[in-house]
Amino acid sequence: MRTIHRTLAAGLIAAAALAGAALPAQAHDTGEPHEPAVPIAAQNKLIAEVRAATARFHDVDVAIAAGYVPVGECVEGPDGSMGHHFMNPALIQPGAPVDPAKPPLLTYGPSPSGELRLWSAEFFEPDVGQPVPMFGSQPFDGPMPGHEPGMPVHYDLHVWIGAHNPAGIFTPFNPALHC
Repeated sequence: MRTIHRTLAAGLIAAAALAGAALPAQAHDTGEPHEPAVPIAAQNKLIAEVRAATARFHDVDVAIAAGYVPVGECVEGPDGSMGHHFMNPALIQPGAPVDPAKPPLLTYGPSPSGELRLWSAEFFEPDVGQPVPMFGSQPFDGPMPGHEPGMPVHYDLHVWIGAHNPAGIFTPFNPALHC
């Protein structure tokens, strides 16, 4: 079961409260067969943008200096691990277009030598009635209930840019990693 620190819930509640009434139009999956909204090459470009934007955050101290704060214990479940979540509350903007250069959360896990190493970027949006957020042609997971009291219904999407995930680059848990 996910364990997310109350700081995350408080930050997300505040971010949801700041959400405006006007939401930008975003692509969403209607369930009908269709061509991908973003070609594979463009999707790979978005992933490369996330990797480039987070390269400096391989050092967790740099992430902390940039406004990311630890928000809970290492999240692990039967499907593998997500890692330790670090949230930048200033980057949670419900209904705003997804900016691949500004992931609101980063996840870290132990390296073989014991230091924290960057595992993934996580995009997070409280549900304010917007269409399913998209990362290029990849829909976010959700909407899902908060993982603890006070956490809003939300969408999220992991992008495994620091550690290979054999289950897929957008899969929430990584079966190859453990806390």
